[in-house]
Amino acid sequence: MKVVEKFISINGEGKRAGELAVFIRFKGCNLRCSYCDTLWALEPDCAFSDETPEAITQYIINSKIKDVTLTGGEPLIQPEIKKLIQLILDSDPDIRVEIETNGAVLLKDFRVEDSSRLSFTMDYKLPSSGFENSMKLDNFQYLTRNDSVKFVSGSLEDLSKAKQIIDKYDLIKKGISIFISPVFGKIELTKIVDFMKENNLNDVRMQIQLHKVIWHPDTRGV
Repeated sequence: MKVVEKFISINGEGKRAGELAVFIRFKGCNLRCSYCDTLWALEPDCAFSDETPEAITQYIINSKIKDVTLTGGEPLIQPEIKKLIQLILDSDPDIRVEIETNGAVLLKDFRVEDSSRLSFTMDYKLPSSGFENSMKLDNFQYLTRNDSVKFVSGSLEDLSKAKQIIDKYDLIKKGISIFISPVFGKIELTKIVDFMKENNLNDVRMQIQLHKVIWHPDTRGV
């Protein structure tokens, strides 16, 4: 498996924002969004370690961290990712695995027998990403209360589309965690708050990426 980073930090976003996590970042992605903040991990000449699922799992065990985030790039395009998920979950009954995925890969193929400690944080790519047409809309039927949907928004058009998707797929009533994130430096945070107020977006959370507040936005391994 093509690993470009392994590190321990806090979760910068999502349901466990601020909590310690061990991160495994994989090389490559099937999209190239306009605002991507890890473009370096998508480049053909990006250095990586070729690691087995067993070796990655051992690194996680040795870290003694209970929250694991598999990210990229797009982790679900790694050929042995399902094996890795199962190995991690089998290694310790207290470990929880979160997969950050871009919405352009079908999730149903990556559920494991006991998914209670497995969660997906799925992006829905809004118009400013340039890849909304790549979204696998069938994924909405496979999301559970363990999962989250993230809308990275850079404009009022993006926010309006996010609301349409939330309403169309009844995400709030299904108990799915919903996050709206700003495209870093592209939209005023007050505009997101105003939009949420004007549209009564109860049970939707605006989030700011904590790691970009604590460290410089381009810092790796945090």
